[in-house]
Order: sequence, then C-alpha cells, then structure tokens
Amino acid sequence: MSELLNIKNLTTKVEDKAILKGLDLTINKGEIHVIMGPNGAGKSTLANSIMGNPTYQVTEGSVSFEGEDITDEAVDERARRGIFMSFQSPLEIPGITVENFLRTAKTTISGEQQKALAFRKLLKEKMDDLGMDISYASRYLNDGFSGGEKKKNEILQMAILEPKLAILDETDSGLDVDAVKIVSEGVAKFFNKDNAILVITHHNKILNDLKPDFVHILVGGKIVETGGYELAEEIEVNGFQRYKTDQEETSWKKEIKLM
Repeated sequence: MSELLNIKNLTTKVEDKAILKGLDLTINKGEIHVIMGPNGAGKSTLANSIMGNPTYQVTEGSVSFEGEDITDEAVDERARRGIFMSFQSPLEIPGITVENFLRTAKTTISGEQQKALAFRKLLKEKMDDLGMDISYASRYLNDGFSGGEKKKNEILQMAILEPKLAILDETDSGLDVDAVKIVSEGVAKFFNKDNAILVITHHNKILNDLKPDFVHILVGGKIVETGGYELAEEIEVNGFQRYKTDQEETSWKKEIKLM
C-alpha cells in the first residue's frame, strides 16, 4: 500500500502544557484507522496537529504527507494537499450559504472554477445520500442547525471536497442511532482505495458500517495499544481503565529509575 500519512515522535504542547508525548502513527491509502481514548488523552490534539492548527505547537517530531514533510505548513496548504478535518463543534457562519461556502471551498482546493449548474447537481446528489433536503443548500452555514444537522453538514463537506485523508473528530457525538447510521454510511461511500480515514471517537457505534483496519488506544499522549475492531469492542465493554493503569505504572517506574 502507498503511505499517505507518517507521524514520527510527535510531541505537541498547548499553552506550555505537553499533550502529545512522542506519538507515532502511519496511515496508508485504502485504510481506516480509529483513535479511541479517555477524555484528555490527546485525541483532538492529534487531529489538530495533523491539520496544522497553530494553537497546537509541535516541539518535537514530524508530520509527513505523501512523503513530504508538512510539519511547518499552514492549515490552508494542508487542505490543498488533500487533508480534511471535521469538527466536534462546527462553527455557525451567518451570511454565507452552505452552497456558496462549498462551491468556493471546492474551487480553492481543486484549483478549478466550479460551474453553478454542475455543482448544484453534485451537491444535491451528496445531500440525498445524507438524507438532507436541498433547501439546506440555501441556508446559512450551520446557522440554526441542530447538532445532528451540523455533523451531517461536515460529512457533506467531506463528500464534496474529496480529500485524500479525512479526519473525523467525534463526528458521532450527540447523534441518535439513525443519524449515526446515515453519517457512517456517508463516510463508507466516500472511502476508497485511494484515500484514508482517521476516526476519533469514544464509542464504536459509528464503526459498525466502516469496518476499521486498525484501532489505536491513545492514553497520556501516546498510542499504547493497536489492534483490530475487536479492540473497540473490548473498550465498549471494559472501558479504558486497564490502559490508564498500565500508563500510570510505566510513568511511576520511569520516575523510580530517574531517582
């Protein structure tokens, strides 16, 4: 498989607090990866670090995309390369319609002017897939949208922009069972052998239709365990306590050695 994302020894801090502590991760084209972990483990920090959010300062390590180092690249440059991130809490932007936003974004990222009629046809097709009425296209971006509508709109953006790597940061949070199924089916339709998906989640219900290749447990700023879907099923039953305990014991032993 062709390597898409390669993260080596990534150490990231926010306001002088270390969050990621030497994280390694490789994602190839045609793979679905899942990051799970307790609150405060660094899951959203990882997503934002890959996307280049300047709030998250990389102090060590590197992020490479398709063989090129992008550690110091700006967010818009990464987006043009084909990296997309959905947000836990999408912003409301009054005054800009969903259609205008997506058409402008598609033009900017693809470098090709999007013709109005052709784009409208594409937009309707993708909205139908997500069970969204075409009337949403003329509404202001996320303005007055419910939580579920905002999350569907994030998946709609992904479907329209067709990134090489899609990072879904807790897209399933706050959704009912029916909405989760629609969103996961939309993600599954997007996925193919030439792209990859990184799902960040607390639960495994969104994974039922996605069939991830790898599930990673993130605790204390590091990936402490990697497995298949069965690992997500274990977490659903037993939670993260075992991994948190292991991490605490490892840290304690290191402190003893330094004394």
